[in-house]
Amino acid sequence: MTSAPDTDLFAGAAPPSWEDSRPMFDDSAAQTLHVGVVDVGSNSVRFVVFDGAARSPAYFYNEKIMCALGSGLSDTGRLNPKGRLRAMDALCRFAALARGMGLQTMMAVATAAVREAEDGPEFVAEVERRTGLRLDVIPGDEEARLSAQGVLLGWPRSFGLVCDIGGASMELADIANGRVGRRVTSPLGGLKLQEVKGGPKALTKHIQEVMARLHDQMDRETGMRLFLVGGSWRAIARIDMERRGWPLTVLHEYRMTPAAVSATRAFIEANEVGGLGKRLGISADRIALVPVAVQVLDELCRVFRPKDIAVSSYGIREGMLYERMPPALRERDPLLEACRFQERRDARLPGFGRVLHTFVLPLFPDADWQRRRIIEAACLLHDVNWRAHPDYRAETCVDAATRANLGGIKHEERVYLGLALMFRYSSRREGTRFDALFGLLSDEDAREAEVLGRALRLGAMLWLGAHDAPGSFRWKPEKKALTLTVEARARPLFGEVAKARFDALAQAMGATGKVAFTDD
Repeated sequence: MTSAPDTDLFAGAAPPSWEDSRPMFDDSAAQTLHVGVVDVGSNSVRFVVFDGAARSPAYFYNEKIMCALGSGLSDTGRLNPKGRLRAMDALCRFAALARGMGLQTMMAVATAAVREAEDGPEFVAEVERRTGLRLDVIPGDEEARLSAQGVLLGWPRSFGLVCDIGGASMELADIANGRVGRRVTSPLGGLKLQEVKGGPKALTKHIQEVMARLHDQMDRETGMRLFLVGGSWRAIARIDMERRGWPLTVLHEYRMTPAAVSATRAFIEANEVGGLGKRLGISADRIALVPVAVQVLDELCRVFRPKDIAVSSYGIREGMLYERMPPALRERDPLLEACRFQERRDARLPGFGRVLHTFVLPLFPDADWQRRRIIEAACLLHDVNWRAHPDYRAETCVDAATRANLGGIKHEERVYLGLALMFRYSSRREGTRFDALFGLLSDEDAREAEVLGRALRLGAMLWLGAHDAPGSFRWKPEKKALTLTVEARARPLFGEVAKARFDALAQAMGATGKVAFTDD
């Protein structure tokens, strides 16, 4: 592949001059964004356009080219020549796409390969001349900090250790109380490890020695949560899902244990990785790094002894957004912000989700703060799929909830949300294609999701307006007594179908139901 001449990109026009320092958010009330990020890594070059709710952005555009810029760097000290050509072609394409999209804000960073290569400065200068993109070549500790901030975008106020693996380096960073603490970088990137001389024993010794130094540098107690950032980790997680027969293949917030990592390492070593990659849709370039990456992860777990492991699809690119958020925006719940944005955009009666939340919450007196936010999310999303064909709305809701780009929600919570929204549009769950998914829930959680969904189904029949409550529930768990008091102005809405939905709700709760009406 050869690079296109300079004039091909902008047809004689001067390339735009994008600055990564432009303010992205005018104030803490910012609601939406439309911004591009270019990440020139040691293995891949990626262009992402974020759009939607500022606190929980969606991927308007996402393209990755595997360039392997860092391949051979240990031997030559220079960027991989073929990779450099591929990267330049990719960046020319990305700049042209950004120009066509009318993007005014572009952020661009380069990491380990470009910062370590002797021809890195020359490459950066060529990129700016050819595309107008000004690559910010960041040091290792800054790469660690931005990756950790990406994790915080998805999990506000998380505690633990963030590990970001790339082609030429691996970074560690502490996070606690919404802040990034100590951070270090290391040469444990996949491409660089493939170039270690001396065979498997020398590689094992090298990994062990570097990991021991990292442990001393981080001075980290054991028993924390480990957050994994990077394509190689995500590939390993996808293989772990295959080994376990996990029914939900969304990688973000997938959980593993150190024992699972060891089992998956053995599974990888027992299989032909090329065939495994093809079966799971993992690119050949990525799967080639998996055997050495899983060895690193296994050693990381042995040395740092995390209590559990969470996979993050958010990393350095999302961390660059988080960097520019004011504190008030950072404090918002990413899940609820995304749901509010979707309600404003797609619901027939935006604002009614808040009314529904007040309406159904008395049915869940023992819900903790984590469950209450999932209940609120269900209320906000209860009507956003109304455009789907009526015969498929229930299924569409499950697909949307379990596969949507959402932060701050675990796999089991996605399934709970999906099941609740299924009951919003359907009175039964039998005979669907989601039995394996619903099997991730305990019987108690499945029953609770059904109660929530049936309450939403009833509440949706009593629309009075975006801010008008149709009535209220009184629930006495000890007596199994459920009373619905319907406001006088909502009485004409409470016909036989609404009564049947109330009876179904009471039955799901194992309760005796009673309906009362307020006076005019």
